[in-house]
Amino acid sequence: MLKIVIPARFASTRLPGKALLPLAGKPLVQWVYERACAALTGEIRKGGAGVGEMAGEVLIATDDERIASAARAFGASVVETSAHCASGTDRIAEVAHLRGWDARQIVVNAQGDEPLLPPALIRQVAELLRVNAQADIATLAVPISSMAEFMDTNAVKVVADGQGRALYFSRAPIPWQRDGASGELSTQTRWDGARRHVGLYAYRVGALQRLAALPPSNLEVAEKLEQLRALEAGMEIRVADCCEVPGPDVNTPTDLVRVAAMLGAGDTRARVQGG
Repeated sequence: MLKIVIPARFASTRLPGKALLPLAGKPLVQWVYERACAALTGEIRKGGAGVGEMAGEVLIATDDERIASAARAFGASVVETSAHCASGTDRIAEVAHLRGWDARQIVVNAQGDEPLLPPALIRQVAELLRVNAQADIATLAVPISSMAEFMDTNAVKVVADGQGRALYFSRAPIPWQRDGASGELSTQTRWDGARRHVGLYAYRVGALQRLAALPPSNLEVAEKLEQLRALEAGMEIRVADCCEVPGPDVNTPTDLVRVAAMLGAGDTRARVQGG
């Protein structure tokens, strides 16, 4: 049985209270919840047909009563977690502990600021971890489509080996095409093979709890990327290209307006039953 957990907090540096901000008539977190539910119920349109049901449950994990109350109002199951959780990973690890989940259980972290998250990606990342029995974590990526994206430090890049095992994640432009640059960074003309990391994760509970118990690593602190803690600890992260293009997440007021417009226009990524 698949577990999907949506960690949600009220505090946000760039967009306070964003989990509850109204988006096309619903709180933002409700959109994420409905997409997570659609991943289980098979209410995903792919070539005009559903893809079948999957056993599982969707939980919203929060330490904020305002979010908990709103989530219960739209029918979600809520797990109240400690206010001391430093990250979504810590919050999900606490849920696993509170619920007594087996170390082999697979749990997907569906981030609460992605209202256009395609349900198919939740299923894809869970299946990627299931079929790679030796892996600890699975995640997804998309090809980088422009030089601006390649150079953007907010676009996290990932490189992997021939079997899809992550080698490194970075805010820097990697892999760097030496033959495409005659000098400094601004001279680069190529971004061949570059991939942007999509922050959707599936964990085995044992690996999740191990990760949450580790202190921040040197590379993690330098790049501000928690997944580097797992790599530095010798954990295996499998990476695959997304089977569908993910929609934008919401981090700023501009993002909120943009996503609202996409939902209002009937963006194909929003066409999920109940959404």
